[in-house]
Amino acid sequence: MHEIFLDELKKLNTEYMEMGVSVNELIDQATRAFVDHDKKKAQEMVDDEEKITIGSLDIQKKALKLMALQQPVATDFRVVISILKAATDLERIGENAISIALETIRVKGNTRIPDVEEIISNMTHNVRHMLIQVLTAYVQDDSKMAKEVAIQDSTIDHDYVRARKLIVDGIEKDPSTAVASSSYFVVTRLLERIGDHIVNLAMWVVYKTTGELSELYNSSELKTI
Repeated sequence: MHEIFLDELKKLNTEYMEMGVSVNELIDQATRAFVDHDKKKAQEMVDDEEKITIGSLDIQKKALKLMALQQPVATDFRVVISILKAATDLERIGENAISIALETIRVKGNTRIPDVEEIISNMTHNVRHMLIQVLTAYVQDDSKMAKEVAIQDSTIDHDYVRARKLIVDGIEKDPSTAVASSSYFVVTRLLERIGDHIVNLAMWVVYKTTGELSELYNSSELKTI
């Protein structure tokens, strides 16, 4: 019976990883579309947004079914719970990427703030790197790596604060850019939220591997609760 459980769990892990890779690609596509003012690409992403929700629900249903039918022991139970919770955070990350695409469609005018776009590029690179790392930590049961990923969120928060200052300074110099510049506020905030959800993913890796349920505080440390 346990062999059947392990086989189904392996399939579930594979599905989770595939969803993680897809979401990671969505982040890149969304920010590229925003910076390039590519409304067509953004609309394609919005039209396809249900895939993320469907993928998450499928993982959650299979996880719940696995718990109900196989009655896993404590350690296995933690693994299933972690993937159940992590799938929800992956879904939220995907939704944030779609929201960036929606902002690309909504924005009017061609106002550009090159320094902010550079920060958006950096934030995108960093959150994508964090996501790959936390997925790797999940596969390798590496709680140390997961905690290191969580600490990296402070870099995302720092870039977010820098971007907001640059945007405000730009509006103060030229108030007529306020409406167009508001999209930069939205996109940088969404990337900051993606970083927070990746920290949650790290938390579930720690729980999966150690049984320790931890929550991030001040974007730099995990506090046991």
